[in-house]
Amino acid sequence: MSTPVTLTNLATGLALDETKVTPGLLGFVVFAALGIATWFLLKSMNTRFKKIDFVEEPETTEK
Repeated sequence: MSTPVTLTNLATGLALDETKVTPGLLGFVVFAALGIATWFLLKSMNTRFKKIDFVEEPETTEK
């Protein structure tokens, strides 16, 4: 016969030891990928901003 699984037994079996939880290699890779993607996006944005030719016209006051 199998014993019934209660929520408390399941929760204690799945409890994580907080001293052993770390982001690990996957967390570092994701963080590095986000940083590199942000760098490329900022580089692209600066290149596009440099191509804009903006000349401000003086305001005309109508009386």
